[in-house]
Amino acid sequence: MTTFQFLVRLITFRPLLYTANALAWTVIYLIPIAPGLITQQFFDSLTGEDTLKAGTWGIIALLLAAALARVVMIYVGCITDVEFRFRVAMILRRNLLGHVLKQPGARAIPVSPGEAISYFRDDVDQTEEAISWSVDVFGLTCFAIVSSYILLKIDVQMTLLVFVPLILVVTVAQLATSRLQKYRAASRESTARVTGAISEMFGNVQAIQVAGAEDRVIERFRRFGETRRKTMLKDKLLGEALDAVFTNAVNLGIGLILLLAGTKMRGGGFTVGDFSLFVYYLTFVTQVISNVGKFMTYFKQMSVALARMLEMLQGAPARILTRKAALPLRKGAGQTAEARDDAAPIEAPEPLRSLEVTGLSYRYPDTGRGIEDISLRLAGGSFTVVTGAIGAGKTTLVRALLGLLPMDEGTIAWNGRPVEDPAAFFAPARSAYAAQIPRLYSDTLRNNILLGQENDKGKIGRAVHDAVMEYDVAHLQQGLETVVGPRGVKLSGGQMQRTAAARMLVREAELYVFDDVSSALDVETEAKLWDRLFESRGDATCLVVSHRRTALAHADRIVVMKDGRIEDEGTVEQLLASSETFRELWYGDERGKE
Repeated sequence: MTTFQFLVRLITFRPLLYTANALAWTVIYLIPIAPGLITQQFFDSLTGEDTLKAGTWGIIALLLAAALARVVMIYVGCITDVEFRFRVAMILRRNLLGHVLKQPGARAIPVSPGEAISYFRDDVDQTEEAISWSVDVFGLTCFAIVSSYILLKIDVQMTLLVFVPLILVVTVAQLATSRLQKYRAASRESTARVTGAISEMFGNVQAIQVAGAEDRVIERFRRFGETRRKTMLKDKLLGEALDAVFTNAVNLGIGLILLLAGTKMRGGGFTVGDFSLFVYYLTFVTQVISNVGKFMTYFKQMSVALARMLEMLQGAPARILTRKAALPLRKGAGQTAEARDDAAPIEAPEPLRSLEVTGLSYRYPDTGRGIEDISLRLAGGSFTVVTGAIGAGKTTLVRALLGLLPMDEGTIAWNGRPVEDPAAFFAPARSAYAAQIPRLYSDTLRNNILLGQENDKGKIGRAVHDAVMEYDVAHLQQGLETVVGPRGVKLSGGQMQRTAAARMLVREAELYVFDDVSSALDVETEAKLWDRLFESRGDATCLVVSHRRTALAHADRIVVMKDGRIEDEGTVEQLLASSETFRELWYGDERGKE
């Protein structure tokens, strides 16, 4: 998609609103035509050459009426402009975010979350600015056509001089295009690095303090800040230099025309009214030159913004950015059939009788490590544990199964039916997932567990009990309303893991996937967790990643992984007899307890 095609697709997102906005600003820029002609008649009346015959007070009334009409239209134009700009920005951000959220976790964004903020904020704002200036250029061009026609009837030679600065401005803008794009891209990248560094610092405060790395981190941030200052200075200087060229070109044109007008007036071929009309119109006509130059600048900068947003799509079609859909911004709006369908309750999933994985493979692009040719079967209501040494591929297996990593090969079948899109399919209420590293937010414990789920006291109470958190909740200062801090820093490691487990259990799914969520728990608490899970949700199917003896002892079947492949499967007794890897894990866990 070219930048021009991108611009057109955004304009046609809401064609009626854009047309209304364009018409409003066209009228705003055309209204000065009338005051110019009225002013001409006023000055000609001083020499008895006017044809209006409205008198001084009549002329004043007409000028006031024109000014009032322009104020009213500016008010209308501001409303239409804000409405359209806001919708363009929101549709871009929604489509970009929607695409990111649908991607497997490992491929969601190609940059850090902090850097991604720059894409959603700065690049969308730049695009919005270019769209808005396209309306101004259209309105001012209409004014230039009408006023130029009037001026040409007065004096052709003087009118043509107006376009000399325009040619100069267009030429300079075109010559500056490549450098402008280069500076804008560098400015965006340096801003993204600074934003990303801020995010990393706030997210890793404890790690920085423990490592005594405060000075090194600050020095790194200072370097990023200095690079950003230099790149933004170059970007700003070039922008200001272009503005100076535009402004001075306009002033040069005005000076040349005034000099020529003075000569003509001395020769008697120019009336005072003609001179006043020329001077009045020149202010607006030459404004076109400046605004055309600015629009070209914004248009070129939008091409940089488009290229950066396409990076976030990671090869997906560019039309995703401009995909049309309902955008309800007011209470009660957006009640289309599609919106009502989206809001309708999700149907209960088909009970899980069997989940079959065949030939599942995934390799990390950077390292080439991953899983290879994984085949396993989970029976409904079973408790399956995936175990193995660190780096064996356990987490990669469950993430690829759930669509959080894009599998390279393999098939997945739910009750014998193929799963085409695991990322969309394995969502509540079919499955719920507790990650190896809990992701908590600086919000209340209740909201961290619910994460948008309906606030059902019975469900959350049951989830808290099954996750063995009732004692912790009772002793927190504000119970479930306690704010846990960024990334849950106010909680212990075990509390964070049990919060993640409660978050998963509150969704009441057919398949629960635990990714080593008990690693920070003591033996007694872990035993309670599994016992309560069996007691409360005995019909649920569980896939558990763990090397802990308590989990292994509860397993109906154990899958032993080594170097990204399944080495052996069976019960505890079978594996103790047949698998050296399992024996090392089993007895190593026992020695660890001692």
